[in-house]
Amino acid sequence: MSILSVFDPSSPELPNKVLTHHDDIVATLAEHGVRLQRWASGARLRPGCVQDEVLDACRVPLDRLMSEHGASAFTVFSRDGVDPIQADLSDEHVHDGDEVFAVISGRGQVSLRFDGVVFAVVCEKDDVLVIPAGTRRWIDLGDNPFCLAVRLFGSEQGKTPRFTGDRACRQFLGIDEL
Repeated sequence: MSILSVFDPSSPELPNKVLTHHDDIVATLAEHGVRLQRWASGARLRPGCVQDEVLDACRVPLDRLMSEHGASAFTVFSRDGVDPIQADLSDEHVHDGDEVFAVISGRGQVSLRFDGVVFAVVCEKDDVLVIPAGTRRWIDLGDNPFCLAVRLFGSEQGKTPRFTGDRACRQFLGIDEL
């Protein structure tokens, strides 16, 4: 079940609103150009698997998702425990193009900062979060990461995050605290 927590930046330790009804979450995010959808990867994979396993198991639904969103590049986001070699996306960053975050298994919290509000979206299996280009965001997986997702982008260059250097994102409640 997806969960949306809405924060005022002046009180990052307490959400102003928590939504659990899918239609309410979709409507609230849509006001800022963010879309929450569902997909069926059909894969029975666990976080920690490698890109080739994901491609073998999800080729048809992944191709469909890429076509639907005009994506030509993707990364596999596979976290089962902490791996210092993998890029840390828990710091606030932006991408030059839209990002599609599609969860295959596990869960992760994607936080989005807009003028005067922060949305923390807990995404789980079969959730697809479409984030507009230039949106400030960070991903929190908690103390025991367990998330397998694909992240789609319009181009290879679009995959590279640009970190904002703003450390305020660390003040907001993460997936373990909500």
